Amino acid sequence: MTNLLDEAYAVAKELPEEEQQAIGAVLFEEMEADRRWEELLAQPSDVIERMAEQALENHRLGKTLPLDPDTL
Repeated sequence: MTNLLDEAYAVAKELPEEEQQAIGAVLFEEMEADRRWEELLAQPSDVIERMAEQALENHRLGKTLPLDPDTL
C-alpha cells in the first residue's frame, strides 16, 4: 500500500461507520469506472470513432454544455 493510501485509510477508519461505508462505495465505483474505461478503450478503434462522432453530433445539436471547472 502506498504512503498516501495508508494515510487516507488511517484517517478514514476514524470516521463514523456510515462515512466509512460511503467512502468505500465511492472507491469501488471509481475503480469500476476505470475498469470499464480501460475495457472500452481496448476495443477496436471503430467503437471509439463512433463514440467521438456521436459526441460531436451532440455538440452540433446543442446537447452539450461548456466545461466549467468551478462547477465540477
